Amino acid sequence: MKSTARFGRRVGWAATGGGLALVLLTATGAHAEGRGDVRVVSTVVNDGANVTVGTTQKVTFPIAITIKDNSGVKGLTLVSTFNRSNGYGFFDWTGTTCEKKSSTTSVCTATMSVDPAWIAASDDIDSNNVAGTWTVNATVKANDGDYWISDSIAAYKVKRASKLTTDAAPEPVAKGAKLTVTGKLSRANWETLKYQGFAGQDVKLQYRKAGAAHYSTVKTVKTGSSGQLSTKVTVTSAGSWRWFFPGTTTTARVVSAGDAVVLS
Repeated sequence: MKSTARFGRRVGWAATGGGLALVLLTATGAHAEGRGDVRVVSTVVNDGANVTVGTTQKVTFPIAITIKDNSGVKGLTLVSTFNRSNGYGFFDWTGTTCEKKSSTTSVCTATMSVDPAWIAASDDIDSNNVAGTWTVNATVKANDGDYWISDSIAAYKVKRASKLTTDAAPEPVAKGAKLTVTGKLSRANWETLKYQGFAGQDVKLQYRKAGAAHYSTVKTVKTGSSGQLSTKVTVTSAGSWRWFFPGTTTTARVVSAGDAVVLS
């Protein structure tokens, strides 16, 4: 079981070693200390993508850290990651591989993972508040014994997974008649490990005419108190309807499957 990861370098849960991400190219993080000239020169989280966590599936992602020292790089001795604003985190450091790029530079990739069943026990707040902007800390070591404790070497988004449904009725429908398009937007609740309706969100209704290659937005509809969506449109031709949610800083974007409607 993971203990709480607190803000700064006090991260007791990091184990045995090993949207969109921001890649920081500065030589050190916001705070750093150590000995010698070994430094982190860049960090990429999850290949530049957001990290999305649902309710059942284990999530694993890489943090690739480029390290430089004139004696060569020995590796990572600590990697931690947690929410930047409240200091909580639930990812476990499960392994590291280092690839030598030159006599002075290596890329060490830490593997981070979480089983959603761990999340609620990893903090003493509502775990859903841990979604948002996260940061990375790392301690790096050189072959000559130099080491550097680097804080805030990357920032990225950890988001709650989302689901979105679409249903268009009646089917088939007469040309010029009204079609009702309904759906529901929900997102992962990390406390209950269930999906719950996401209220008050702007969701785009999109349409693709039969034979066309792309969808276009018809209107924007706000979700109701339980995440429900409903609107009426006038049908002019056969085609497919779907809902699109662009996401928030804490919740992943999602596109529903299209519902094809033919003319009667």
